[in-house]
Amino acid sequence: MLKIHFMEEILKQFPNLTENQILQFQKLEALYHDWNAKINVISRKDIDELYTKHVLHSLAIAKIQPFEAGSYVLDVGTGGGFPGIPLAILFPETRFYLIDVIAKKIKVVQAVADALGLKNVKAEQIRAENVKGDYDFIVSRAVTNMPDFVSWIKDKIKKQNKHNLPNGILYLKGGDLTEELKDFPRATEYNIADFFINEFFETKKVVHLPLKFKA
Repeated sequence: MLKIHFMEEILKQFPNLTENQILQFQKLEALYHDWNAKINVISRKDIDELYTKHVLHSLAIAKIQPFEAGSYVLDVGTGGGFPGIPLAILFPETRFYLIDVIAKKIKVVQAVADALGLKNVKAEQIRAENVKGDYDFIVSRAVTNMPDFVSWIKDKIKKQNKHNLPNGILYLKGGDLTEELKDFPRATEYNIADFFINEFFETKKVVHLPLKFKA
């Protein structure tokens, strides 16, 4: 497998990072190794490839749609904080609400956010259906199939668009999605391998599904 030095890759992909953002990205490895030893939120085999399989994968969303200052993003089923934490580092002026139904995962997410000094992150143990408020985008990483996911969050989309892509879902998923997306003709698949060079990304996609505001 082509071994990529993560910070070189991230600086190549996102050349305008501040010194603080670079430091925050560099801190992730030690923070997740430490917390994962106490509360297992990332599989043992994946923790050694944290930057490729979790951090860089999360940032693929930013290659499809950078978030504007003042926008609101909901991360459903965040697990250990992906894609929300890397995106929150990249977009400090965007508000991120990271949710999961498992309390110990939210404990880790909050601890990581606090250690990084991320003031734009709120983490909570709550079901997606019970979330109040409207969001510009709802992000997730293969937490369930698209029909179920849409049913959870379809009434949580902001009315006003402030991005190039219409408000809706930005979803990280792998493999052949033909069957899963057959009832969503407006969904667009973006191949992550078009911009991140690593065999891990060869079958990985960002799916954008625009959703209409529901009063």
